[in-house]
Order: sequence, then C-alpha cells, then structure tokens
Amino acid sequence: MVSGDIARVRDFVRDFLTGAQAARGWAVSERAMDVARLVASELATNVCKYAPGPCLVDLETDGTTLGIVMWDSGAVLPVAYAADPTRIGQHGLELVLMVCQSFEVRQETIGKSLRALIALTDAPDSITSARAAG
Repeated sequence: MVSGDIARVRDFVRDFLTGAQAARGWAVSERAMDVARLVASELATNVCKYAPGPCLVDLETDGTTLGIVMWDSGAVLPVAYAADPTRIGQHGLELVLMVCQSFEVRQETIGKSLRALIALTDAPDSITSARAAG
C-alpha cells in the first residue's frame, strides 16, 4: 500500500456507506460517515507505514453498525500508547479506540487483521451530552 491508497480507502468507505443509504435506506449520520472514514484512514496509514506486502479491506454492515476489517501481511501487532500530548505522531490507534464501539486485533496464519466496529447513527444520549458540554 502506498500513501495514495489511503485516500482510496477513505473513498471506498464513503461510497460503500452512500450506496447502503441509497440501496437499503439505512440511516448513516454525518458523524458516523466522518468517523468511518477516519478509522479506515488510520488503519490504512498503519499498513502503509509498517506492513510489507499486500493488504485487504473488507466492509460489512447490518444497517446499525459498520465493521471495517483491515488485513495485512505484517506480523507485528499494533500497540496503543498511553495518551501523551507531547508525543509527536503515533496517535492513530488512540483515536481509533476512542471512536469505535469495539476494536479487535487478530494474529492470522499470515499477517494480522484489525476489526473496528462503528455505530452508523448517533445515540440520543451522546448527542444530548455533547450539546450540554458545548
């Protein structure tokens, strides 16, 4: 994967969700669209930086959540570092963990797979909390 592929992954996610909205009538909030594209971008960036060889992206949805699965041939599993605002870079996995409902890393026969699960709509209580905080 090269850096230009990261934009293609973001576009793939956008097109997939837009297609799901049009074909199935599923609701996808603007926030969910942004979060899904961010997560896919961060996972693709890690592949671009750290994994040799090929990679695969798989998207799956049941209309309420989006699963983003990224497989690559690298054997080294990603590590989320403790939050450190003075650290330059290496915040991608931190961000992914903050915005996903779940995140799973699996060692595969060859390489690894990462699976992030994202809600497609905004929970009413999180919208109320965000407005109260703002």
